[in-house]
Amino acid sequence: MKTNIIIIDDHQLFREGVKRILEFEKSFQVVAEGDDGTEALGLVEEYRPDVVIMDINMPQMNGVEATRKLIEKYPDTKVIILSIHDDENYVTHALQTGAMGYLLKEMDADALIEAVRVVAEGGSYLHPKVTHNLVNEYRKLAAGAVRGGSYVPAADIRRPLHLLTRRECEVLQMLADGKSNRGIGEALYISEKTVKNHVSNILQKMNVNDRTQAVVSAIKNGWVEVR
Repeated sequence: MKTNIIIIDDHQLFREGVKRILEFEKSFQVVAEGDDGTEALGLVEEYRPDVVIMDINMPQMNGVEATRKLIEKYPDTKVIILSIHDDENYVTHALQTGAMGYLLKEMDADALIEAVRVVAEGGSYLHPKVTHNLVNEYRKLAAGAVRGGSYVPAADIRRPLHLLTRRECEVLQMLADGKSNRGIGEALYISEKTVKNHVSNILQKMNVNDRTQAVVSAIKNGWVEVR
């Protein structure tokens, strides 16, 4: 089964680069391209793709507004936002419109491919740097709740050894730190494939769909430090 993809970005050179990366994957097929949010609406109606990769900044209709309109008309549409902005306000706004992924344009090819796979399967995917920023925002909110007893200081962290192995706990902490699979592999001196296996095991054991949900759940349970 092919994953059919539409790319919407007003910079042709960047769009072509994304297309080339995606077409290295035999299971991916770019079925259409556009350069504006308005055009995206017509292309989705015509091609009914599995995933839409949408630039956030476009001249006539930006990616957030286009995503909102797409989700209203086609609720099953899976959209990944591309952006140069890593601010949590941009991320939150994009996700509130129904986007299932948020990637920074500084992403590497592996992150793009992984994001499309995860989103196509119904999960959500945030660029590791974006995840780190959201965790920092959560830390600020949590720090303000110390008196209420809902904030878990680093000294009180309880690793979920009843659920995960020690290595999986290390990987979970690094996910919370915003590290990519490659970054985790380099830090732990293990292969990227091994990291992916650990992440898959963590998601299964924690009964969550994606790494972002795993991080949020781990923070709430006091299983990782927010630093």
